[in-house]
Amino acid sequence: MNNDNLVTIPIGPQHPALDEPSCFTVTLDGEKVVKAVIGVGYNHRGLEKSCESRNYYQALYIVERVCGICSHTHSTAFCQGLEELAGVDIPRRAKYLRVLVAELERLHSHLLWLGVAGHEIGFDTLFMYTWRDRERVLDVLAEIGGNRVNYGINTIGGVRRDMEPALEKEIREMADVLEKQVAYYHELALTDSVLAARFAGIGVLPREEAKRFGVVGPVARADGIAGDIRVIEPYAAYDELKVNQITDDHCDVYGRTLVRIQELQESIRLIRACLDGLPEGPLKVNVPRRLPKGEVISRTEAPRGENIHYIRSNGTDKPDRVRVRAPSEANWHGMRRMLEGSYLADVPIIVAANDPCYSCTDRSFIIKGAAGTQVMDWEQLRTYGVEWYRRRGADVSTLSEKMEKFR
Repeated sequence: MNNDNLVTIPIGPQHPALDEPSCFTVTLDGEKVVKAVIGVGYNHRGLEKSCESRNYYQALYIVERVCGICSHTHSTAFCQGLEELAGVDIPRRAKYLRVLVAELERLHSHLLWLGVAGHEIGFDTLFMYTWRDRERVLDVLAEIGGNRVNYGINTIGGVRRDMEPALEKEIREMADVLEKQVAYYHELALTDSVLAARFAGIGVLPREEAKRFGVVGPVARADGIAGDIRVIEPYAAYDELKVNQITDDHCDVYGRTLVRIQELQESIRLIRACLDGLPEGPLKVNVPRRLPKGEVISRTEAPRGENIHYIRSNGTDKPDRVRVRAPSEANWHGMRRMLEGSYLADVPIIVAANDPCYSCTDRSFIIKGAAGTQVMDWEQLRTYGVEWYRRRGADVSTLSEKMEKFR
């Protein structure tokens, strides 16, 4: 490799192909990627720290907004962690309703992904079809919780909303329509030569390296690694409903596509099972506002994989520490390995096949060095940012004043 022939291209942090700010810096030898650096940190919102100054019910509102697409899985992980600390068991009906919304959420997330994957390779017909089908799911979620995203179903001790008979009929009709559509997408993935040419052998992550990097979710299961939390550590009503874990051994974008499509079929089955077996009973139990001292790790299976919430209680009505390890955070390192050795034209679909969520992975860190610990307040952080850009030839000190003119 001749270093004189290398070209470095930054993709982001603002780029038409990126849904959220991030920066993928790829070094090319001709058209081949020889090095990839993934830069995150553009979307840090301080959600974990915000929880520490609010009571548990207020923190639940914040936690549900870690991710717009996967809001229910985060509120579920948070609530079941607090319920474990309080030593309460929620009603069976509430457990079933949590599973129902979780699988509806998985449906709309995977359909969104399938459309994005089609769009990245120029297959916009697939994009239009899948997003049309996704609208059916979002309409049902809006009927259940009042919102298409951030449904607000969970509360500490159970759920806030019940299932009406008319809504059950609507969900069954939606499941019937989607079952036929997803079967068509599955056949398309197995037989379409364009999808095979653009997906097969692209973004390969060997199984041993997938284990070493600790990837999760469909990315791991497409490498034959069984790690679905709904199966290995069932929560809510999954122990009664029995999830069929989907795996594949292609270890590439094609395998990740097949896993997600088959998980769509499994989610439809689970939704019907929830409706068929929905028990009678209350929706929630009372939980004390002040929880005993302790710490807990709560896990759920988000559409993108294993979602971990760590909560530490200090005996008050506010958490002492909240830490969220979203699944995308576990998959970043594996993505870098997939990019290296690929062609530039395949970078968008390789990134998309990981289905990364950027804002839910961004964190701030307190650096402890020889000079002690330094924690910046907002003004110090702003000053640091202005100086950082000034050293690189850009004056952003008056940007706020300029933006005010357009408000």
